[in-house]
Amino acid sequence: MRRLTYVIGCSVDGFIAGPDGQHDSFAFDGDLKAAILAECPETLPDHVRRSLGVGGTANKKFDTVVMGRGAYESARAAGPTSPYPHLRQYVFSSTLIRPGPEVHVVTGDPVEFVRGLKREPGMGLWLCGGAVLAGQLLGEIDELIVHRYPVVFGDGIPLFHTSFAPSPFTLTGSRVFSTGTTVTTYAKQEENTCCFDPRPRPIWTAS
Repeated sequence: MRRLTYVIGCSVDGFIAGPDGQHDSFAFDGDLKAAILAECPETLPDHVRRSLGVGGTANKKFDTVVMGRGAYESARAAGPTSPYPHLRQYVFSSTLIRPGPEVHVVTGDPVEFVRGLKREPGMGLWLCGGAVLAGQLLGEIDELIVHRYPVVFGDGIPLFHTSFAPSPFTLTGSRVFSTGTTVTTYAKQEENTCCFDPRPRPIWTAS
């Protein structure tokens, strides 16, 4: 069965964007940029991939992306209506009109839809945001990969927007980059599983 991974950037104080969706403070450079390009280039929008000369690079971990409307609008703001043509794209929205053949708009229950995707063959599923969809899919998230940037927002959009319901995860890896960004990986905590493996791991773990 395929796994759902929430890959997300946030500020030190846990916001994925400012109150109006601002995220320009999240720097994409240095050794963090090199690691993403080498280990999971499919998480970059197509216009960024092409500008960096990796437009034709094969997917390493994911073949499908699921996102809320806000995350979709942010990804396509500087590019075409299909920001991730190298992935199967699903946008969860009750108001968005399908912008093109490569982008599928889902109006139904996100949990049941993602459970169906998990049963299909293929590579991993990438949840790229936003907070409301992440909150709805919290019980289906198998892995968290959190990029924490050295900036404090003070206010904004949190990692999850949901009601109080503690959901334990196990720390499986952590890396610090020269930019000051940390990338921390967590797996959904299974029963009787609470140990941290101290061995270095890539920022994108295998499914």
